[in-house]
Parts: sequence; C-alpha cells; structure tokens
Amino acid sequence: MTDTTPATSVTDAAAQPANVVTDNLAQSRFELSVDGSLAYAVYQRQGQAITFIHTFVPSSLRGRGIATQLILAGLASSRVRGLEVIPQCPLFRAYMKKHGETHDLLGPEGRALIAE
Repeated sequence: MTDTTPATSVTDAAAQPANVVTDNLAQSRFELSVDGSLAYAVYQRQGQAITFIHTFVPSSLRGRGIATQLILAGLASSRVRGLEVIPQCPLFRAYMKKHGETHDLLGPEGRALIAE
C-alpha cells in the first residue's frame, strides 16, 4: 500500500509536472522517482513516533532539491498523522534545525538531536 504526498518541483513548475512523493508503507520509506532513478527517505514507525533514519539521492539527481522534497513530504505526513519526529538522518536533522516552524513536531528525543 502506498500513500501519495505531492511535492512541487524545484525546477520550473510551470514547464514540468509536479513530482509526487509516495509513502511506500511496505518498505517504510518515502520515495520519489525522477528521470528513471529512485530517491528515498527511510523511516521507522513506533507508536506515535516516526524516526527518519537515512535519505538517499542518486548522484545523478543531486543538487536538484530532491532530498528537500522527500523531507518536506515526510514532515507533512508526520504532521497530518500527529506523529512525533525523531530526525536521526543528518539531512532531516539539518533541515529541522534551520526551520523553526518544524520544531513543534519534535518530542524530547528529537529536540536533543537538533541541539547537538
């Protein structure tokens, strides 16, 4: 079963259709397929918490905002589902550290991680 969360393209959105991030529940990861390559953010669910563990973007897709799209989709999904975020993945942690508007998603463990 997959859940889709739209993510806008960081390239010219008027010229290209928006990329769609899917939540692959069976693989416990958010996925985004671009130009035949798959980028993903792996997570683990435990009760009302979601731990983002690792984000992978193929080298051919780097520098195009793909990781940010995965992060935004993961955080948006967490917010909708009322989940506490634990950003073990360095990319999620860095994003959340810079964006105070995401701090309400953090519980004590997540706050400790972004304080490091």
